[in-house]
Amino acid sequence: MKKIGFFLFVVFLLPVIVLSQEKKKDRGIFIEPKNSFWDEIQNATEEFGKKKPTPGKAFVVDLSAFDAPQSLEGFISVWHNPPTSQGSTNTCWCFSTTSFFESEVHRLYGKKVRLSEAYTVYGEYLERARRFVRERGNSAVAEGSEANAVTRDWKLYGCVPWVAYSGLKSGQKFHDHSKLIAEVASYLDHLKSANAWNEEEAVETVQSMLDYHLGVPPGKFMVEGKEYTPQSYLNDYLMIHPDDYVDVLSYMQQPFGQQVEYEVPDNWWHSKDYYNVPLETYIKIIKNALRRGYSLSLGGDVSEPGKNADKKVFMIPTFDIPSDSIDDNARQFRFSNGTTTDDHGVHLIGYKETNGKDWFLIKDSGSSSFNKDPKGYYFLTEDYVKLKMMDFMVHKDALKGFIDVK
Repeated sequence: MKKIGFFLFVVFLLPVIVLSQEKKKDRGIFIEPKNSFWDEIQNATEEFGKKKPTPGKAFVVDLSAFDAPQSLEGFISVWHNPPTSQGSTNTCWCFSTTSFFESEVHRLYGKKVRLSEAYTVYGEYLERARRFVRERGNSAVAEGSEANAVTRDWKLYGCVPWVAYSGLKSGQKFHDHSKLIAEVASYLDHLKSANAWNEEEAVETVQSMLDYHLGVPPGKFMVEGKEYTPQSYLNDYLMIHPDDYVDVLSYMQQPFGQQVEYEVPDNWWHSKDYYNVPLETYIKIIKNALRRGYSLSLGGDVSEPGKNADKKVFMIPTFDIPSDSIDDNARQFRFSNGTTTDDHGVHLIGYKETNGKDWFLIKDSGSSSFNKDPKGYYFLTEDYVKLKMMDFMVHKDALKGFIDVK
C-alpha cells in the first residue's frame, strides 16, 4: 500500500512540475559597448586625436548563461590563413573574399598563399571612377562592395601576392582609407558639378591618388623563382577561374529560381548574377558545402542585439523572433523594413553540429572580432545565418543538386 500511495503521489505531482517549468526565454540588458581593438587601430592611424563621441548604451541580449562555444575546438574547418584586420576601412568584402580564395587555392591545389587585398581595392577604385563618369555621376562612390567585385576585378586586373603589394606605407600598422576615399569622392563630385566627363583623365587622376595612398602596384614580381604578372599569377600559378564562382541570394522581393539583382547600395554596378533561392534551399546549400570541404564568402547584417563580442557569438534572441518562426517571410520582413542590412562580409570556414543544429565558424576582419580570444573569429548560430545573412559566394561544384548553374 505504501508503494501504491507513493506512486499515486508521483503521478499527480509530475504534471504540476512540468507545467511549472516555463520555456526558457532570453532577456535583454543595457551595456556600454567597448571595442579595444578598434581603439588600437585609431591610435595607430591619423584619425587618432579626433573628438570621440560620448559613450552611450546599447540594448543587447544577456548571454551570461548562454551555452556557446569557448574555442575553435570541435569545429570542422577548412585550411585558412590566420585572421587579418581590415584596419580603419570598409573593405570587409575584399578581406573576406580574398581569404575565401586563399582557402580555395589550398582546397584545389594544396598551395598556401597570402594574397593582396589592397591590389584588388586599387582596381575597384579605378572601376568606380570609370563607371561614375560613364553614368554621369549616377554611380555610388564609397568603400563598400560585394564578394563578386573581387572576381570582376581579378578578371580585369589579375591579382598579386601580399608580399608584392601590401598597400601599407613603411611603418604603417593598419590600413586606413579615410583620406583616400575623401579625396576620390571630392574629385568625382567636382567632375559632376563641372560637367567634366573625360573618362581617361578621371581614371588617371584617381590612379594618381591611389599611387600616393596605397603605393604603385607591381607590373611584375617573383614567386618561387619565377617571374609573373598579375594576370599570369592568377591564371598560371593560382589557377583560379573567376567564372567558376557563383553568388547565391535568398529574398522574396525577386523571383526564386532565377538570377536577379541584389538590390543594395554596395552592389553599385547592379550585378544581376545572383541565384535567388528559398531559405530552405539556401541553408541546405551552406551546410552541405561545408560538409564537403568547401568554404564560403558570406555577407549580411552583423549589427544586432544578438551579437556579443565577449562571447564571440551571433545569435537570435527569443525577444526578436522564436526559432521555429524563422522563414522566408521573417527574413524578407526585416530586409524590407531596413532592420536587416548588407553591412559586413565574412569568411565562413567551418561548422560544429550540436543538438541537430549547426554552429558556424567565421573568420572576420572586423575590429570587434580581435578583442577576445579566439581573435579574428566569431561563432554564429544556424538561426542567425537563416535570418540575417543574405548572400554567399561559393564554387559552382558545391551547388550540384541544388542549382543548375549556367
